[in-house]
Amino acid sequence: MRVRVFYHDKCFDGACSASLFSRFHRERIAAHAGYEYHGLVHRAGALFDESQFSGDENAIVDFKYSASPRITWWFDHHLSAFLTPADHAHFEACQRDAACAAHKFFDPNYTSCTSFIAHIASTRFGFDAAPVAELVRWADIVDGAKYESPEAAVEMAAPAMKLTLIIESTQEPEFIPRLIPLLTQMPLGQVLEQPFVARLLPPLLERHRHALELIRSRAEEREGTIFFDITDHPLEGFNKFIPYYLYPHATYSIGLSKSSFRTKVAVGSNPWTKADPAEMVNLAQICERYGGGGHARVGAVSFPPDREDEARAAAQEIVAELRAHGSGGC
Repeated sequence: MRVRVFYHDKCFDGACSASLFSRFHRERIAAHAGYEYHGLVHRAGALFDESQFSGDENAIVDFKYSASPRITWWFDHHLSAFLTPADHAHFEACQRDAACAAHKFFDPNYTSCTSFIAHIASTRFGFDAAPVAELVRWADIVDGAKYESPEAAVEMAAPAMKLTLIIESTQEPEFIPRLIPLLTQMPLGQVLEQPFVARLLPPLLERHRHALELIRSRAEEREGTIFFDITDHPLEGFNKFIPYYLYPHATYSIGLSKSSFRTKVAVGSNPWTKADPAEMVNLAQICERYGGGGHARVGAVSFPPDREDEARAAAQEIVAELRAHGSGGC
């Protein structure tokens, strides 16, 4: 059996989800299956190319729903899991069909998709999740921003943090598919020591230091909201906790950046904020207005690279809204 696994690309939880799904599927569904991995990214326009759903089974993990009949497995935990109301209606109809519902799962209450897959695999399919406990724990920490401090998130001492840096930054298309199987085969520290992984770390740490200094020079904080625009220094990714490392008392941050395939408005909230959670703005709902999405505490909007002006206008509107909220103006 040939299984194609589609995962949230350049994302630690996405890679972990793909690895855990594959191990679960091999142990509990098809012992002799072969697995292929294909990363998906949030971008303007169509998110899926149905011609790629060419496996005997096709799974999507940690990414938006596809109504394609070729998709046989789906796991997601994002509030903005459905691109359109029609997709949501399709999923609801699937849940009324026992055969369909047995392979497609959604629960936005889970911190990471990895922990969601571990729960479903163990409770419904008899999968033993104990050997992957370290992976699940770190997926929750990374995707839920459950670091003990901004320093822990930005200074990246733990192997999982270094792996996150590499996963989010690498431009080698075959790297993450090669990495994915190892994540459930060995401890994360041992994964980091693999030669094809270890060689990437030194230049990425230097790039991380550059991003830190760049954002330090551009970021401005007012009314509890940070904003920075680094579109003139294209980056394929940066540590999203840098703003709170620089401004630990801020509540929100909006970063406008550019990569090879999109202009991105990243919208986040400080994991260490003292603000009342009941008064926090739902950032997924804000991002959805512009065609993006995410979680209540973190989200993003993607624009084509040539529509930088639209992205900047959206970012400025979001900044104004959050600063007004912080000043009691709304």
